[in-house]
Amino acid sequence: MINYFILFPLQVTAKDFNMDPTFTPKDLIIAGVILTVIIFVVIINSILKKKGPSGKGSGSGLFSGFALHKIARNIGLNNDQANMLSYVFKLDQVMDHEKSINNPALLDRHFRKAYRIIEHGSASEPENQRRLAVLFSTRNILENSVIGGISSTRQIRDDTPLTISSGKDKINVHVLSTKGDYLVVDSPRNVLGSQIKIQKGTKIPILFFNKSNKGFAFETRVMGYSTYNGHPSMQLAHSVHIKFLSQRRYRRRHSVIACSMYLVYVEGSGKKQRLVVDKRRLQGNIADISVGGCSIKIMAPVQVGARFKIEFIQGDVNVAALGQVLRSNRAGMNTVIHVKFIKIPQKSMNAVNAFVYEYGRE
Repeated sequence: MINYFILFPLQVTAKDFNMDPTFTPKDLIIAGVILTVIIFVVIINSILKKKGPSGKGSGSGLFSGFALHKIARNIGLNNDQANMLSYVFKLDQVMDHEKSINNPALLDRHFRKAYRIIEHGSASEPENQRRLAVLFSTRNILENSVIGGISSTRQIRDDTPLTISSGKDKINVHVLSTKGDYLVVDSPRNVLGSQIKIQKGTKIPILFFNKSNKGFAFETRVMGYSTYNGHPSMQLAHSVHIKFLSQRRYRRRHSVIACSMYLVYVEGSGKKQRLVVDKRRLQGNIADISVGGCSIKIMAPVQVGARFKIEFIQGDVNVAALGQVLRSNRAGMNTVIHVKFIKIPQKSMNAVNAFVYEYGRE
């Protein structure tokens, strides 16, 4: 059934609303227009909520879209990345944006679906590669984001594992309660199971991870000892100074990928300088890789600071990148070099990201 909404002009005067009769008809017209716009927005939002991106209920209404873009801005996404995130969530009809953003496995499921659709899209190859680059740049920023983060120890869930640093020792305890004046945890024990008494008033740093595997740290002070539900416990001061522990800039994946390396050197001087790729080839195996660089096992020693053109095959893509050796160390008969990518073409970058995030064909 189709519902038609007809707006009739209100047959009232200013006195009916206890308004100042000095209001002119023009003022009432403006008020009527504003009211009409508000009603129109509510109606459109209701329709969008019912239909969603695929004609089904998705909760992705007009206001939901505004909320997602606000989240995107807070994370630090630019307009292209915010639009990409919106596209990814609409494809999977995501209703709870924050839940997906804070769940790496769920987030990868959404992004993997979008990756495959874009990869086989009807747009030109350069446009598909551009969109994939935006997809991965968005995913990478989300990798180190925290939505609805923890700002106080009162927000830590009961039974959360904590790691206490006491001198050179790392002691694992669990949260018993965050209510009341203290953060109550298990009484610390050593490897033999004996109770450890950290002196009252001692400052101790604490590390913990939430359910999304995001790391946090804070400093507190031992306030005393007691029993909680019949178990020995330690009381710690609450803190509102919790730091998010950022992870690697780019996600990294262990691998065994055969690669070829060609020394790159500068020829000429001044404006006539150019990079020349040596024809001699070194063989190696990539041990781990990210879009920012890789570690390579080779037989020959390599000088730190040297530049190489690195080539390998990933899926059906011939990947090539210009890299510089940051450090080198011996590992038995091999040398392990750690390389930073200085320049990598967009298609190669997308192929590396697809491998690292396990979105593409292996």
